[in-house]
Amino acid sequence: MSTPQQSINSGFGADTTAAEVLDGIDLAGKHVLVTGGYSGIGLETTKALAAAGAEVLVPARRPKAAAEALDGIKGVATDELDLADLASVAAFADRRLAAGRHFDAVIDSAGVMACPETRVGPGWELQFATNHLGHFALVNRLAPLLDEGARVVSVSSGAHWRSAIRWDDPHFANGYDRWEAYGQSKTANVLFAVHLDRLGKDRGVRAFALHPGGILTPLQRHIPHEEQVELGWIHEDGSPVASTRFKDTEQGAATQTWAAFSPQLDGKGGVYLQDCDVAEVGEGGVAEHAVDPEQAERLWSLSAELTGVDGFGR
Repeated sequence: MSTPQQSINSGFGADTTAAEVLDGIDLAGKHVLVTGGYSGIGLETTKALAAAGAEVLVPARRPKAAAEALDGIKGVATDELDLADLASVAAFADRRLAAGRHFDAVIDSAGVMACPETRVGPGWELQFATNHLGHFALVNRLAPLLDEGARVVSVSSGAHWRSAIRWDDPHFANGYDRWEAYGQSKTANVLFAVHLDRLGKDRGVRAFALHPGGILTPLQRHIPHEEQVELGWIHEDGSPVASTRFKDTEQGAATQTWAAFSPQLDGKGGVYLQDCDVAEVGEGGVAEHAVDPEQAERLWSLSAELTGVDGFGR
């Protein structure tokens, strides 16, 4: 049975931090993979998990930068991975399969936002390729290392409201809009979790998607300063506009950390979370197009066809 998009009254909220959701939870012996785990909310997630005793693997497109950011954090290791390059994803997964260490959680936190039009692989739009297809291929290749009790956490965004899946032109061959492309990729993150949970729950693997909240991090690197001012995110001096209610990175990391290990979510899955709770369908929560099981199954089939990988659906 799927979990309804209905609040479970977790007792946490928008101001909760990653450390607070793990208070009293011992992660000793747990093994966690965190993509993007060396920057922004990914880095705060890595810190919180390691502080609770977990061993964390952080794959990185820039291994040197990752090593520098993670220096001094006990229990953390890095490996090379470029999510926009399926050969890199395959090589990374092969190394993990050879190592044989299973994962208790995979947190897909890496992403690119509102970038200039960029093509990768066979002409794929970069945001769809990195945010969705790379993570799809990664998780499916790591399927043998995910078993009873494992959780897969797909970091989406409220931006999923900007676009459903553009079935007639998912790679924007007929005109590029960077914000619509970002929105489509974030919808894909939710649909991925919906169908992964459907496929994985019989073997004890559950999946969640989430909106971490608005946080000013390096994710905004492609958005010029003046545009962020026009959007009402920041003042001219770079400080955040109070009315936007931006979270700090510790708060921004909370929902994905909660999704990965909170006992409040035991036996649940396939839902979209925000502010450390299950979101409602509708304005202020999750859009219907992002949690539609038929759309989720259709996207899974398309993604398996594009990547040539289907570790759960076989």
